[in-house]
Amino acid sequence: MRQIVLDTETTGLEPSQGHRIIEIGCVELMNRRLTGNNLHIYINPLREIDAGALEVHGITNEFLADKPKFSEIADTFIDFVRDAELIIHNAPFDVGFLDHELQDLNRGYRNMAGYCTVLDTLAMARKKHPGQKNSLDALCKRYFVDNSQRELHGALLDAEILADVYLIMTGGQSSFSLGHEGSSEGNTATRIRRLSKDRQALKVISASADEEAAHRARLEAIKESSGTSLWPAGEDQA
Repeated sequence: MRQIVLDTETTGLEPSQGHRIIEIGCVELMNRRLTGNNLHIYINPLREIDAGALEVHGITNEFLADKPKFSEIADTFIDFVRDAELIIHNAPFDVGFLDHELQDLNRGYRNMAGYCTVLDTLAMARKKHPGQKNSLDALCKRYFVDNSQRELHGALLDAEILADVYLIMTGGQSSFSLGHEGSSEGNTATRIRRLSKDRQALKVISASADEEAAHRARLEAIKESSGTSLWPAGEDQA
């Protein structure tokens, strides 16, 4: 099963008022596993960015001046998401912008529903947690997903964070911490951090002769007190 966790950043709130997409971030999941095959594109909107939007994502017109137009990346985007299930937080917003961009090209593109199915995690969260805050930040807090790098919104970063939230929210557990039943939003359990693929391999440290002797003595003591031991004292412990 191929799923694409998607987020966009825009020049404003309403495509009907001429606002455009300026960033697309896509994170691929295959059978609920992150593949690392992501798509991240900045787009020149050919218009000014609203001050309110700039405060949210911090992307400037100057930064986007040399970036491709949507017409130049449309095929790349459609080829990447085709036949996948899109996972989007507040899907009507992003899908509305994408549909508007595709139709504005007048190239015979279909709406997004013609290429993908869409799952709205905001609607899912509202059903799962009625009456509670269900923004992406609120879900990160509820499910112990680390969003400490999210000072400003960014499409790829938000898609990566949403991927973690979605996998936990649909995986039958509220956190990866042990020994915490009925986790609450105020819980200080260890938060999830994605480890770098380039990290050094963990060292394997073998027990010393004294430690092995102490271990065998402990197993003998357990056997004498209870009559059974899961690991026989004389068995080699790999």
